[in-house]
Amino acid sequence: MAEHPWIKSYPEGVRWDAALELGSVPQILDGAAARWPGLPALHFQGRSFTYRELKALCDRAAVGFRRLGVGPGVHVGLYLPNTPHYLIAFFGVLKAGGTVVNYSPLDVERVIEHKVEDSRTEIMVTLDMPALRDVVERLLTHTPLRCAVVGGLAEFSGDTSPARPAALPGDGRHLHFEDLLANSGDYERYPLRPDAAIAVLQYTGGTTGEPKAAMLTHANLSAACGQMWAIVNGRPKMLDLGSERVLVVLPLFHIYALVADMLFGLMIGAELVLQLRFEVDTALEVLSERLITVFPGVPTMFAAIVDHPDIARFDLRALRHCGSGGAPLPLEVAQQFQRLTGCSLGEGWGMTETAPTGTFTPAFGRRKPGSCGLPVPGVRIKIVDIDDPARELPLGERGEICIQGPNVMQGYWKRPEASAAAFTADGYLRTGDVGRMDEDGFVFIVDRCKDMILCSGFNVYPRNIEEAIYEHPAVAEVCVIGVPDAYRGQSPKAFVKLRHGAAAFALDELKQFLADKLGRHEMVQQLELRAELPKTPVGKLSKKMLVEEEQRRRSREAATSGSELSA
Repeated sequence: MAEHPWIKSYPEGVRWDAALELGSVPQILDGAAARWPGLPALHFQGRSFTYRELKALCDRAAVGFRRLGVGPGVHVGLYLPNTPHYLIAFFGVLKAGGTVVNYSPLDVERVIEHKVEDSRTEIMVTLDMPALRDVVERLLTHTPLRCAVVGGLAEFSGDTSPARPAALPGDGRHLHFEDLLANSGDYERYPLRPDAAIAVLQYTGGTTGEPKAAMLTHANLSAACGQMWAIVNGRPKMLDLGSERVLVVLPLFHIYALVADMLFGLMIGAELVLQLRFEVDTALEVLSERLITVFPGVPTMFAAIVDHPDIARFDLRALRHCGSGGAPLPLEVAQQFQRLTGCSLGEGWGMTETAPTGTFTPAFGRRKPGSCGLPVPGVRIKIVDIDDPARELPLGERGEICIQGPNVMQGYWKRPEASAAAFTADGYLRTGDVGRMDEDGFVFIVDRCKDMILCSGFNVYPRNIEEAIYEHPAVAEVCVIGVPDAYRGQSPKAFVKLRHGAAAFALDELKQFLADKLGRHEMVQQLELRAELPKTPVGKLSKKMLVEEEQRRRSREAATSGSELSA
């Protein structure tokens, strides 16, 4: 272990070589139900479920799925928002021996269709909401889907009105969710190898080409939960078993929420408070009224909270553990959040392919501003030359981050060439993230390889520019991309959302503010103020959408110019 510089920086009681139980994912729920049967496991729209009740529902779902033919090798799609249906169906599928395929309700239909075809999803679980059910109905006519299981939004809420969804066609291809559960729950348990059985096909964002599905095994997901427990089980302990309350507002179809909110939350006996979507007013009310203690989120959520004009009227003193992931956390946002709430905001880094653990920020002991922390227990990280991944770089040098550990995926579903390209010769996953590791083992993310801007031959990293702009007191959110520049090849353009009540500023004013913070080659050359910035389904700022918008705008301008010349 002496070759790993991060070990010396671990907080007291946290061991890099901690024993990680690589078991089946359903064991997480079953173990929690055995230990805390009467404690609240889930709260949704005025209704609570104990661990005993949640396990019973999942067992009945397992029997229902078995009757639909679900078993090893059968893929079941979950096309759901954050409702109890998600947890019940997720564990039901896995208990039946099948594999879950996650679908985002915010994806356009052609993306859903691609994922159904690619994954060979046979059954889709969804809700009786037009935006969801209509898509599934159309896909049933020409894709591998053979059955739709349809639930109603109110059937697991505190709403006392009739909850059964609208009538379904009697064609044998539709089933009410409550009929899926109409059995004793005595399901047949399938033996499996946790390191080989695929629990989840989790599609990446598809930022380059079509989305690819990471094959995450039961061992990958249980390892990630074990790593989280090894981190919080040091001295002093960060979490109390059986007494935490987790705000689950990140979408469960995303790997971050699936593991950090749902699986790990159940593992520690927490009460999961489900919210359909993030709305800052509602989130603050829930955080305050339900005395939430654990809040995993993404940077845009924490930025919205610190910018809320009435933040002082909410009591957030119950918060004890808040973590930010999914995207780099601006240092200014982290500092403001701690000043307002008294709760430090830890940053971690990971990705879909790592299920999604990678690094963690120590809650106690040594921390470094701007760092996403140390490699989690059981993980090895190295920095390699971007152009020659066989060459490992010394500490302190920037390169591509590569990672190896029990949480790292098997590969991409039906993509042998992409899988081979994703790993180095010695078995490390190439992440596509540019970063460095210092002499103490702390990792600093610089940017994505694909997001680098080449300005007059210099590599310019948008995150460096964004961090500088975030220091401006009027800035709530910022996203920087590269745009064509006739002289320099590319130049940085900043898209900015202002804080509530802040005055607008011009490009020259911004340049003046950044003069002592950025080099000349990094300086912003274009500025666009917007009421809102585009975000991904999980709430991350989306550079991809901005790049596509810019490309469309330039195409329109070129077409207009061509028309004028022809005239």
